[in-house]
Amino acid sequence: MTPREPRRRSVLVPFGTRPEVVKLAPVVAALAAAGHRVHVVDTGQHTDPAMGRRLQEALGLTPTLRFELPTADPAARAGALHADAARAVATCAPDVVLALGDTATVPAYALAARAAGVPFAHVEAGLRSLNARSVEEVNRRVAAAVASLHFAPTERAAAFLAAEGVPAERVLVVGNPVVDTLVARGVRPVPVAERRGVLVTAHRPTNVDDPVRLARLVAVVRALAERVGPVTFPVHPRTAARLASAGLAAELDAPGVTLSGPVGHDDLLAALGRSRLAVTDSGGIQEEAAYLGVPVVVLRRSTPRWEGVEAGTTTLAGLTDDRAAAAVLTAAAAHTSPEGQARAAALPCPYGDGTTGARVAAVLADPRTDALLALEEPDHTDGRLPW
Repeated sequence: MTPREPRRRSVLVPFGTRPEVVKLAPVVAALAAAGHRVHVVDTGQHTDPAMGRRLQEALGLTPTLRFELPTADPAARAGALHADAARAVATCAPDVVLALGDTATVPAYALAARAAGVPFAHVEAGLRSLNARSVEEVNRRVAAAVASLHFAPTERAAAFLAAEGVPAERVLVVGNPVVDTLVARGVRPVPVAERRGVLVTAHRPTNVDDPVRLARLVAVVRALAERVGPVTFPVHPRTAARLASAGLAAELDAPGVTLSGPVGHDDLLAALGRSRLAVTDSGGIQEEAAYLGVPVVVLRRSTPRWEGVEAGTTTLAGLTDDRAAAAVLTAAAAHTSPEGQARAAALPCPYGDGTTGARVAAVLADPRTDALLALEEPDHTDGRLPW
């Protein structure tokens, strides 16, 4: 093999949730197209396997291995997830483990890779919400501590990693693969004049597990329908259960509010694209809305996706008190004004150009990446200190 001959590596790619399927499908396709040997693992983290499998089939993501997790005890689920990760790494014997994002799957497979002496690469690296209460933030930081390669979606994400001391040569800004999926599926922005109403999604425990905050969410949904236009609200199973237990479900039987259960990814994108506004606590919808030119009100006080906030097309407004809930409606009015609509539609998407998968595959094929993937113990026996 000459030094310039591309590498063909064995890559293990785990996924556990619907957003990971959406974002990893184009990465896996690009890895395979570049000649890498890809082992795809369905970790079983998704609580609705049927819905997960339908999306996998639609996006062409075929797992090599599938695991099922216990459904009841969170500790048992976590233990099984980590045990399965070790088993998957041992079975597939990859050259590198590559995971995306911040779900429980990510630290499980990062730590399993390190325990087996296999390098770990992190896609969507460097996102930071700066929220000490966020489990996802912990998962991101575990990934950053283990990763040999950090595939950052934006320059801002790369800057967070630099501030944490990650060497620049290990950080590669490649965009977010969610844009690859949107481009590949031919999703296009809807003209502003053809948009109507609001898409609402909410599932975060901080928003739906507290009955008081949940009541504020219900009031916000009703007010949006009255002031902005018809509301489409695909209700997450967790949210539906909390609405029922709090006796609030009937409050959403209101003029202009259309409720449904979880919808397929294509249907969700269609609803998002034809809306004037998204009100959400989802991370992925913030990225997809930016691609579609739809402004967003985020039902949180912080976000790891700061690019939209900086551009003025995303507003942070939590549900912590009545004043915060009122801020949601104030932001909604501004974003749905003619000026707000035009601004969001005109700005380019800050999260990528649809080539993320190809960029990741090219980095792994580059022989110069060998040095970055090497896990070597430093030698300080000559008395040199590391500072």
